Amino acid sequence: MSTVVKTETRVHEFPRPAEIGAVPSNSQSFFNRELSLLEFHARVLEEALDDRNPLLERLKFLSIFSSNLDEFFMIRVSGLKEELEHANIISPDGMTPAEQLAKTRERILGLVKEQARCLREEILPKLKDAGLSVIPYSSLSLHEKENLKDYCMEKVFPI
Repeated sequence: MSTVVKTETRVHEFPRPAEIGAVPSNSQSFFNRELSLLEFHARVLEEALDDRNPLLERLKFLSIFSSNLDEFFMIRVSGLKEELEHANIISPDGMTPAEQLAKTRERILGLVKEQARCLREEILPKLKDAGLSVIPYSSLSLHEKENLKDYCMEKVFPI
């Protein structure tokens, strides 16, 4: 046997959202979204620069930095370039898309320069000292190229 209990349904009214532009923004109160993300990526790069970290961990941080930067260009930079077509777009921190692109370019150039220096002058020489060398594909024998191709087809491409 079941019992049915009748209850009243209450409807709550939510406040209406504020109109866009109703609250003036103070650009001094906001960080730039793109520059802030680049600072996060810079902290990843700092881990690669820290010689207290194990060598292969440092190499992994360089790789993560590169991957993050690729995504930054695909998403953030392409979005800013699309916004260039609309002259009246201003970010919450008061910058135009062109200004944001200029500042991000300036920051990225310094980060990439430091990344390349770290790889070239620190990581690769230390890897070589440890018996690991990065060599060009063209220097491999035919047998090594076939083994590498088989490995990639079986292990890498399926992922």
